Amino acid sequence: MYIAMNRFRIGAGHETDFETIWRDRQSYLKDVPGFKSFRLLRGPAGDGQTLYISHSIWASEEAFIGWTESEAFSKAHGQARSPEGTVLGPPVFEGFKVVLGE
Repeated sequence: MYIAMNRFRIGAGHETDFETIWRDRQSYLKDVPGFKSFRLLRGPAGDGQTLYISHSIWASEEAFIGWTESEAFSKAHGQARSPEGTVLGPPVFEGFKVVLGE
């Protein structure tokens, strides 16, 4: 199993805009081989920003890489346009191979 996460710093006051973009976009994930689940997580707020994490679970790292190289990935990520000041810098990716789990 593989977990892929992106950390986003969202400008204070733009949380609803960011969540709406994710809620309204078509992700195409359910049709991707190896996809297990997705969550958008809201974290702590402070210093004029709120932390969000996109969290997806995959059957394998290879399945996740296949998604990132697919036409579905390009279509899903081509939709997202945030109002100025929403996203404070590029997302930070973190990928993890699951070594223990229940």
